[in-house]
Amino acid sequence: MSNLFEAAGIDGPARPLAERLRPGSIDQVIGQDHLLAGDGAINRMLEGGRLASLVLWGPPGSGKTTIARLLAAHVGLHFEQLSAVFSGVADLRKAFAAAGERRLSGQGTLLFVDEIHRFNRSQQDGFLPYVEDGTIVLVGATTENPSFELNAALLSRCQVLVLNRLDDDALEELLCRAEAVSDKPLPLTAEARLALRAMADGDGRFVLNLAEELLALSTEEPLDTAQLSQALQRRAPVYDKAQEGHYNLISALHKSLRGSDVDASLYWLARMLTAGEQPLYIARRLVRFAVEDIGLADPQALVQANGAKEAYDFLGSPEGELAIAQAVIYLATAPKSNAAYEAMSRANRAARETGSLMPPKHILNAPTGLMKDLGYGEGYVYDHGTEEGFSGQNYFPEQMPRRSFYQPAERGFEREVAKRMAYWDKLRGQSEKDTGEEPGS
Repeated sequence: MSNLFEAAGIDGPARPLAERLRPGSIDQVIGQDHLLAGDGAINRMLEGGRLASLVLWGPPGSGKTTIARLLAAHVGLHFEQLSAVFSGVADLRKAFAAAGERRLSGQGTLLFVDEIHRFNRSQQDGFLPYVEDGTIVLVGATTENPSFELNAALLSRCQVLVLNRLDDDALEELLCRAEAVSDKPLPLTAEARLALRAMADGDGRFVLNLAEELLALSTEEPLDTAQLSQALQRRAPVYDKAQEGHYNLISALHKSLRGSDVDASLYWLARMLTAGEQPLYIARRLVRFAVEDIGLADPQALVQANGAKEAYDFLGSPEGELAIAQAVIYLATAPKSNAAYEAMSRANRAARETGSLMPPKHILNAPTGLMKDLGYGEGYVYDHGTEEGFSGQNYFPEQMPRRSFYQPAERGFEREVAKRMAYWDKLRGQSEKDTGEEPGS
């Protein structure tokens, strides 16, 4: 568009600050040294004089488009850009045809596809022959986990490189560059400058857009944090409730709870609530955690988790969220045990292995005369009628040796459970000895 204005002899609109500050060479890119410096994957490619097809996976504003442009320039490839949001099959065919013509004249093509994960599976398959025969070097950009969103065939032909969210130092460097190119300082106090970087949430493009708004203000005194919040809008946290951000944060909460880190658990809870996660989804996950990672080490854990769910149902937001926070604190500080989870896994495996073995006849009911004649219920000992309230009889199928599935941990209430089980094992052993049965039969 700027070329059209120039051709007409008209002063076009000023280019956005983020565009004016776009790096002109690889060494000007900030925040991605793990790829671009030293032994970084991209640096090794460039030093070797080759460029493989890539998938750049990273959050918004981390430099994916910029890096693709600079790679094309560095290795002398024509840069062609498509967006999967606005392009279809016809656009792809046109791009492939143009790349084929360039190839015949000795010019290679780097085809950059933004939001490549938005192409469907068949469209993704369309890249394969052109990548394989060298018609294009494909560089795809995505904010979503490629292993979930891209075909295995396409992934096998591309190297996936992960771009980092820009850290505080990188965002500060961008602000300094903005001040230099504008020849004026940002009208902010030190605290407000820190808050500005926090507002950007790791997005370089967004922090430059904020800086551009601030540099255009007419103000005599630097803005403090409160004034900054009034002047600008905070960037919404990167969080898609149907995609990877959703699963990353719930995983972080679950593992923080398992690690008994109360403060980290509360932080991830707050992150999810702030991002708009449904509190009842979190409550359901807490119930799962209570049975999976605590179990009988603290039987009250499930009561607390269910209580939080009921309280939220009754109160709603925001008061009900405090009940969820209380459950998080309780679960994080409770003794941990996955013994019940492991026991059920072992029992499931045994059930699959043993098939349709019948229960022993002595524990079967005999509602008909025929069943009594066949021995159903014969020899059953009523546990309450014994001195110890424990008969020690065998309840496994007769063809199946006794197995131990549940192995309580030496933590919390499960210590008491273990003592009970040890006592019953002792009585069971005595009963087997008295009846002459083989132990464990």
